[in-house]
Amino acid sequence: METANASMLTEFVLVGLSDHPKLQKVLFVLVLCTYLMVLLGNGILISVVIYDVHLHTPMYFFLCNLSFLDIFYTSSSVPLILGSFLKGRKKVSFPECMVQMLFSFDTGATDCVLLGIMALDCFLAICYPLRYPAIMSRGTYVPMAAGCWIAGFVDSLVQTSLAVQLPFCTNNIIHHFECEILAILKLACADISINVISMAGSNLLFLAVPLLVIAVSYIFIVGTILRIPSTEGKQKAFSTCSAHLTVVIIFYGTIFFMYGKPKSKGTAGSGHQSLTEALISFFYGMMTPMVNPLIYSLRNKDVKAAVQNMLGRKMSDKHK
Repeated sequence: METANASMLTEFVLVGLSDHPKLQKVLFVLVLCTYLMVLLGNGILISVVIYDVHLHTPMYFFLCNLSFLDIFYTSSSVPLILGSFLKGRKKVSFPECMVQMLFSFDTGATDCVLLGIMALDCFLAICYPLRYPAIMSRGTYVPMAAGCWIAGFVDSLVQTSLAVQLPFCTNNIIHHFECEILAILKLACADISINVISMAGSNLLFLAVPLLVIAVSYIFIVGTILRIPSTEGKQKAFSTCSAHLTVVIIFYGTIFFMYGKPKSKGTAGSGHQSLTEALISFFYGMMTPMVNPLIYSLRNKDVKAAVQNMLGRKMSDKHK
């Protein structure tokens, strides 16, 4: 085990799945391919929303922000993940680890708030369709999105600042692919009660509150849809929010399964990350940003039409 004096700590060591060298090679290729698909899928979605004036609405503006978040999150963590797979034991400087943790926490918190705002947008669009344009004007939804980013960054800055002040006396081995805040707090050789309380408050504000907003919004949405007399009207209303609901289920479902399930006896005491936990972490960190644009494009006629128009115009411009 590698050790470091508290006053001389300059680096952490990411071990990831170093106990499974063959699996690391497979995951290296899988992560690289997934990352390229994240960039491609979200990049196309952002381009389409910017390109097509018909998509200049609050829903697609929030969706564009969600795609930016997915790209930003994966870009902040993929280099470390690939490095840990490639080298087995990846050394990361203390400042680099803290910056990566800051960005990951920032995008995660912003993502939660943004999903809550998107649920509120669906609620207003379905329950108050006539008043919706006046309520969700550009002067409203742009500050709302900006508020999501600011809130996420402030929360991340608070959590990271508290973690930076902790002393790390003996163990600098992180049993993870990246500088994950919970894995780092376990290495501190001081009382982390303030960090725990702060994290609990953060989870309440950025996980529980948005989830409550989402749940209440969909209760009213379902009630409104059931009161629509025509079947066609019900299907149209449901299609407005079905993609968002799918993303919410995947996002929160993975979080609750990853942090809520009991740890095995073998890993709980040793601090090691089991193979199952590692794969769940990978799914949460990489697969969710990859499937988000697929869900929104495959389940949305407007996005599919905009993609076809954009690609069709580019092809015609090439032949001119």
